[in-house]
Amino acid sequence: MKSAIKHRTLTKEEINSLTHNGCSCDDWSGVQVAEGFDPSRYVNVTFSGTVKLGRLNGTHTDESGVLIRSGISNAHIHNCTIGSNVVICNVGEYIANYHIGDNVVIRNCSKIHTEGMSTFGNGTSVAVLNETGGRAVRIWDKLSAHEAYIIALYRHRCKAILNMEKMVSDYSESIRSNMGSIGDGSKIVSCRNIRNVRIGPHTRIDGAINLYEGSINSCAEDPVFIGPGVIMEYFIVCSGSIVTESTLIDKCFIGQGCVLAKHYSAENSLFFANCGGYHGEACSIFAGPYTVTHHKSTLLIAGIFSFMNAGSGSNQSNHMYKLGPIHQGIMERGSKTTSDSYVLWPARIGPYTLIMGRHVKNMDTSSLPFSYLIENNDESILVPGINLRSVGTIRDAQKWPLRDRRKDPEKLDQVNFNLLSPYTIRKMFEGRELLKKLKSVSGPVSGSYSYNNMKINGACLEKGIQIYQTGIDKFLGNSLIKRLEHTEFKSNSELQQRLKPDQSMGKGEWVDLAGLIAPVRAVDKLLDDIEKGEVSTVEGVAEAFRKMHQSYYKWEWTWACERIEQEEGKKVKDFTAADVIKITERWKKSVIDLDKLLYEDARKEFTLSSMTGFGIDGGEEVKKLDFEQVRGAFESNSVVSAIQDHIEQKNALGNELIERISRISS
Repeated sequence: MKSAIKHRTLTKEEINSLTHNGCSCDDWSGVQVAEGFDPSRYVNVTFSGTVKLGRLNGTHTDESGVLIRSGISNAHIHNCTIGSNVVICNVGEYIANYHIGDNVVIRNCSKIHTEGMSTFGNGTSVAVLNETGGRAVRIWDKLSAHEAYIIALYRHRCKAILNMEKMVSDYSESIRSNMGSIGDGSKIVSCRNIRNVRIGPHTRIDGAINLYEGSINSCAEDPVFIGPGVIMEYFIVCSGSIVTESTLIDKCFIGQGCVLAKHYSAENSLFFANCGGYHGEACSIFAGPYTVTHHKSTLLIAGIFSFMNAGSGSNQSNHMYKLGPIHQGIMERGSKTTSDSYVLWPARIGPYTLIMGRHVKNMDTSSLPFSYLIENNDESILVPGINLRSVGTIRDAQKWPLRDRRKDPEKLDQVNFNLLSPYTIRKMFEGRELLKKLKSVSGPVSGSYSYNNMKINGACLEKGIQIYQTGIDKFLGNSLIKRLEHTEFKSNSELQQRLKPDQSMGKGEWVDLAGLIAPVRAVDKLLDDIEKGEVSTVEGVAEAFRKMHQSYYKWEWTWACERIEQEEGKKVKDFTAADVIKITERWKKSVIDLDKLLYEDARKEFTLSSMTGFGIDGGEEVKKLDFEQVRGAFESNSVVSAIQDHIEQKNALGNELIERISRISS
């Protein structure tokens, strides 16, 4: 910790020097200074109230290489504690009621002040999902996506929600103060009005118009940047985030590593890790990790999203009836919208679904993941499972971990990037059984089936069953191989012992808590503990989520084992080497089949039709050469090469397990 600087009152000579430099104060006894005080560093400064000043004996070098001597000039300082080696100059009105850290630069600003008591945005009620406030979340400095998910969507657990809201209120009251703060190393330049804002270390604020009632939780490892033209009221911005280019924010939480820019507008919304908002508008949205919208005409409203990319002109409606904007939508992780897509709320879209066109009837595809939802002649057509064979889906899953912008040592959101997990595979099981039931009960009508205001083509239904089975076989095989790796078994009994789960946690249904994938039982246990008061602080809730995330792979095997037993019709305590080999062979086939589908999907990007617009002033040969210079050759494409390598690696992995298990004596 930084040792406290001892202050003393000014000497008569120092007061005379300050007065000579154009400084003034009605009561110089209220001004205290650190040893080594240099009055020459203060020019045309008005002091009022109680002011404590640090040592000014250093210099700062700005981005252009200009050397600036630390000091205070042309400013009115009221009721402030100021650290060492600061630069404060050209403050139009005043700086009032602030603790200012060491090495802070404040230049060409109008007014920075704290009025009355403030919690600096903490405790602000954000009307997320439901504009009328029925799912409001009270924000605080370290709100996680998972905590917000519980508060917004688990309203049926009334006591737990009340207790969690009280934790946030207790935290907010604990930081209530009539003094704002500006952390060490921060730079505030050319800003108009900053009121009741707590500013963390190494924050850069450049050209903001109005910042009112908020916290900027920057840190040395991952600074925050607030840029020109920004207006924010009732907000919290977390480490590593950028808010710039005339973005407008009202009652929002902006999590770690987010970028909101290019005139983006958001109100009553929550943005969690690595979200991006540009040009468009958000109203009452829950933007889970990696929700991205790039386009000026895109409105996201009253919905929950994560790992989502919104196409240009994407829109939703939450005014279905006459009682106001009370309807909400759920787009589960990985969903995408194409240009000019529209969905009427209420609706629920299953994970990794691609939405194309306008859908004007309420629908629920939550049990049919990895689908295409297409508009055709004003009808909604569902193609189940097809997105699992899309190379774009695989590319998305691979890019998300690489695009994690968070550098803060403390990660608020516990993000599970797995494409296949107990959460998505459970839905594949549901989808497989649903499609089989539709086939057996409904019977085809003109080659199609009706389901939840949608139509499913008969051939697509059959293909969906196959794709879901392939995905199930791949995941269960992955889990089995992982469980048995690096172990030599001498007998079936040793094999059976290893296959036995280490614990019961993990059985049953799993959920996606906005990035954190966990068993329902684990979530229920946490809520029980909150209701009983065994978890009673916001820090305790955050720690519980961290432990859930860390336990994922232990719990995953428990779930996978249960499903393997269901699929095989026998318990793992009765498994033999032959059973493991059979599952592994099925896994190899599923991996290779899926990779071949991805390979062929990637090939479409290199067809003659894809070359349209290349070789603008030449013939076919020039077109091909131009295409290859820009896009590369098919076989050398990094994604294609990765698919080929994946086939070889997984084939070798399966063969190694089969060879190892085959050595088990009967």
